[in-house]
Amino acid sequence: MPPKKKASGQQQGPKHRTATTFKMKKRKVTDRVRPPPVGERRALRKRIVLSNPNALEVADMQDISAENMVDSRLRGSILGLPVPMLDQLRAVQAFKPKQGWSIFRRPGTVTRRETVELGRLIDGISDKPEDRGKVVKRIVTGPQGTGKTVHLLQAMSMAFTKEWVVVTVPECQDLALANTSYAPLSEKNPNVYVQNQATAALLSRTVTANQKVLSKLKVSREHPALKSPVKRDTTLEALANLGIQDPASAWPVFQALWTELTATSPATGFEKDFASRPPMLVAVDGLAHWMKETKYRTAKYELIHAHDLVFVQHFLSLLKPGNNQQSVLPNGGILLYATSASNSPGVYSLDVALKRVAARQQGVYPSSPDYPMPTAFSQPDERVLTAFESPKSSVSTEGTLTLQTLAGISREEARGFMEYFARSGLLRQQVSEEWVNEKWTLAGGGVIGELEKLGRRLTVPAQV
Repeated sequence: MPPKKKASGQQQGPKHRTATTFKMKKRKVTDRVRPPPVGERRALRKRIVLSNPNALEVADMQDISAENMVDSRLRGSILGLPVPMLDQLRAVQAFKPKQGWSIFRRPGTVTRRETVELGRLIDGISDKPEDRGKVVKRIVTGPQGTGKTVHLLQAMSMAFTKEWVVVTVPECQDLALANTSYAPLSEKNPNVYVQNQATAALLSRTVTANQKVLSKLKVSREHPALKSPVKRDTTLEALANLGIQDPASAWPVFQALWTELTATSPATGFEKDFASRPPMLVAVDGLAHWMKETKYRTAKYELIHAHDLVFVQHFLSLLKPGNNQQSVLPNGGILLYATSASNSPGVYSLDVALKRVAARQQGVYPSSPDYPMPTAFSQPDERVLTAFESPKSSVSTEGTLTLQTLAGISREEARGFMEYFARSGLLRQQVSEEWVNEKWTLAGGGVIGELEKLGRRLTVPAQV
């Protein structure tokens, strides 16, 4: 059958010259938020707040001083940090952003058994003739929240009290992330690398924190490695400022400053202005980041090991015994190198090396079958194992490398710590013996970081 014809009145498509339009919905114009300036987010993330005006002031809190830093009767009490010392501690970056400084009226630390022991060491090296020139080398380890970084802060505050020279590396990770400039040390040592900006920052921290001491000491010898000769009446503060103003010469300036701080006698012609150098405290935090390959690359695009950085080589060499019948710190001092449990890469070779340090400390020697050895096919890094092999020094005043493991504080110390929360108005709870025992157990046996979390929780007794 033929197809049916369509009705004449039915439209068969668009009419001739009929306009067809496409309707678009108008987008709503939104105001774009201007991004924050460069560095503002980083500054906010690393901001340190040391005071809370809303917290109650503890009236009878003592400041740390040369007298009470050795008093064992103050165990469990809180010692405040003197206000003039806060600028020095800020300069060496002793405070960390995630610590609970901002919840109290003023910063203070709990006096624990290890604190009193450390205070007696610093006091003996400073004042006792039999301990003059003594060198203590320690690696501080422990679980997360046991107060390793605060232990370093307490050592710095005591050293500032005794007018020691404090040199710090607040975060080892910053030297391994490839976020600072680097270059071969010289044509003779192309496989060793120098970090000029990081060295200049180290000089800046040292000068700002120790300005009172360095401004009184003058150079005791010539330093031909520097670009220009140093005048004989130049202070150590002015010497260090040369590397801060010109980062390209920061490493030779740091070597010259270190030579001056470890000098025991002046060179010929420098006897007039020579003064004895004070002891030194060297504090390093986050040691594990120096025990592996960094993010830096060689010219062949190969990863650079942290031990190939001259900055790292210097501080690791201090763990070795001195040579030429002279200790690494001839004027005495303390080396405190701490590991981190919250921000630490897993380095198997470091674990074995620390076990060996603990074994030698207990009298187990490498010839013993009980001496820790790496497991088969583990392929440990021999450079890491060698870095912590510290035999007995030929200098009687220089001690061997030891391991100090921080754990939880005692119940008595925990009671004083929690009473400080109550007196600051943060804890509305009666601090009884049973309550302290309960919180001490919940905190994993007195882990001070967990106790702080428990103290922050504001509890209000129910109204009957």
